[in-house]
Amino acid sequence: MLPRYPESIDLTLEHRELLHPLFSQLREGISEFSFANIYLFRKAHQYRLTTLADSSPALLGRDGGRPFFMLPFGLPLQTELETLFQEYGMMKAVSKSQAAALTARGFRAIADRDNFDYLYRRRDLAMLGGRSYHKKRNLIKAFVSTHNYCAKPLRQEFLADALRVLDDWRAESGRTGDYEAAREGLEQMERLQLCGGLYYVEQRPVAYVLGEELAGMATYLIHFEKAVAGYKGLYQFINQSFASVLPEGYETINREQDMGNQGLRQAKLSYNPTGFIEKFKVYPQDFHSWSAPGCLAKP
Repeated sequence: MLPRYPESIDLTLEHRELLHPLFSQLREGISEFSFANIYLFRKAHQYRLTTLADSSPALLGRDGGRPFFMLPFGLPLQTELETLFQEYGMMKAVSKSQAAALTARGFRAIADRDNFDYLYRRRDLAMLGGRSYHKKRNLIKAFVSTHNYCAKPLRQEFLADALRVLDDWRAESGRTGDYEAAREGLEQMERLQLCGGLYYVEQRPVAYVLGEELAGMATYLIHFEKAVAGYKGLYQFINQSFASVLPEGYETINREQDMGNQGLRQAKLSYNPTGFIEKFKVYPQDFHSWSAPGCLAKP
């Protein structure tokens, strides 16, 4: 049982039994709204769970000390909504339909471009046809003609090899990034029902992809894609290779957001997304002059 707001508790793996079926019913395809995502990034965003008056779960969190809340399973009555805004100041990962409803109820919605999810046709990434993908095809051709490679389904028996890729990636890049979440994703992939692929060159594990289905199985969501340095065309190869082995029932692939990183944005745009999963941040109408403990007045 989850406590009633304003009480809240830490998110644990045991909450999957309650939350995964609810997330599975969502159809708007927001990458944050899968149990694996909120669980793996629970420390980064300090997620806590509560329930509202209608018994629907809600997520409370903090980014850099700044509080926010998320309501993936529906909007509460106006009085409770106003209380949440008073206490937390901002609602995050708001869908386009929710943003319209909240605007009609007197709140202010602002497009969160840095967190738009990139959506691609699975077939486009698998085929890489046409002039716009010419450079990527050349990079893949260079990789496959230069290296003796193989691919395997990412199963528990190959966990040590996938962890080696992740550790090598961190050591070579000098970045921590999402290392902790990515490692736990591998270690808990069976319990979280994550699937992926593992890639080798000359028997050395060099890359892996890990994700899950989303939006009623219409979309495959890529949570993690890691590769070691020194293999030209490797990222382009695993991108195409994994898309080509996904079942055709997945019409689209969600490759998550660019987080405002311009290099990452350019790379994601270079694959010609078919569209975006738009997200919004929502504030009280007077948010320019409003503030609360731990909050800034502006987004």
